[in-house]
Amino acid sequence: MDERRRTRVSKSLARWLRHQPEAIGIELDPHGWAEVDALLAGAAERGFPITREELEEVVALNDKRRYVIEDGRIRARQGHSVRVDLALPALEPPAFLYHGTTGRALAAIRREGLRPMTRHAVHLSPDRETATRVGARRGRPVVLTVRAGDMHTAGHEFHRSDNGVWLTAHVPPAYIHFPRP
Repeated sequence: MDERRRTRVSKSLARWLRHQPEAIGIELDPHGWAEVDALLAGAAERGFPITREELEEVVALNDKRRYVIEDGRIRARQGHSVRVDLALPALEPPAFLYHGTTGRALAAIRREGLRPMTRHAVHLSPDRETATRVGARRGRPVVLTVRAGDMHTAGHEFHRSDNGVWLTAHVPPAYIHFPRP
């Protein structure tokens, strides 16, 4: 499969498994899982057929490991706007985590902190490099440093998805180091 097709399939999976399962007539269970056969059938019925081989290739080669297939089921590892419980245990985070954004979002972040917006949780990266790539998706990246250890000590809960993304409900501005203007 060429890179263009792989990207198109991956973006479709993100839409269906994170935001709009009803768009192809599938249901996610309470933990975000969908039956692979139902997903493939739904995609074909809606005019975007995907082979099982293509699906497995997208899951295996996705650089961010966004999806997982187990026992004939598939799910997105995080990033849902539909209600799911990923059943991730609470963990103590490292002292610092990072968030990639753009300069145009900084004023709101300074006022309100990092909010999940349409997702269930704020996504934080374990390193600056990953946060830079995340921020670059929407323009010139700005990397914020989050004092996650201090947040944890203050009672904020953290979870880590299987692909290393850290999740928390909200990051108040007091825990964010902003770059100098």
